[in-house]
Amino acid sequence: MQWADEGIVLATRAHGERALIVQLLTREHGRHAGLLRGGQSTKTRAAWQIGNRMSATWRARLAEHLGFFTGEILESHAAKLLDDRLRLGALAAAAALAVAALPEREPHPRAYRGLLDLIAALEADERWALAYVEWEMTLLAELGFGLDLSSCAATGSTDELVYVSPRSGQAVSAEAGAPYREKLLKLPAFLRGENERPAPHDMLDGLRLAGFFLEQRVFAPHQHKLPAARSRYVDAITRAFAIPEA
Repeated sequence: MQWADEGIVLATRAHGERALIVQLLTREHGRHAGLLRGGQSTKTRAAWQIGNRMSATWRARLAEHLGFFTGEILESHAAKLLDDRLRLGALAAAAALAVAALPEREPHPRAYRGLLDLIAALEADERWALAYVEWEMTLLAELGFGLDLSSCAATGSTDELVYVSPRSGQAVSAEAGAPYREKLLKLPAFLRGENERPAPHDMLDGLRLAGFFLEQRVFAPHQHKLPAARSRYVDAITRAFAIPEA
């Protein structure tokens, strides 16, 4: 069996003395693993870094086999982020989530496109921290757990949607949610396209919102926890962006 596709490197680990086992998120074949012969050489390992976009060919005798990767780099993204600890942490967290959450060998085009968009934002966009939250929301939707932020769960209103119900994943208006605000999750306006200049606390609220549903709906049913890389990123960006207490 054989196929050729474009893919984003999600993870690598040493196999024996010279090879690597590589995880790619491919455009048409989903998350896919394969053995990369000679992958531990300096030149090859530099190309197959997390976040880099590759042109890859996968071959195996049978579909259920691990198979072998060959390929070449199309775009180098990892090296551009090496000097920015927070952006590199966001890339590591996004890749770790993709490995842990996406079923293997199933096409997930929205997740692939979303990860490419995040990488582009990490390189060039001042909104990169918000783009990371949007990536997590895209991942939830791709897995079938998208949130309904279009109208209030209690009244059907589309005005002043400032909360999300932790039970239904649907937006709640300020008026309807007021008696229960301690039990509701905050909905940052940028996730509804209503705030062009979000404050740092909006981004942190977005991380808490996405993290809650990732944990409860994606990982907890399988007795798994959120990836450590995601937790490290949240800790780092919370320290960097948190608003000091008065």
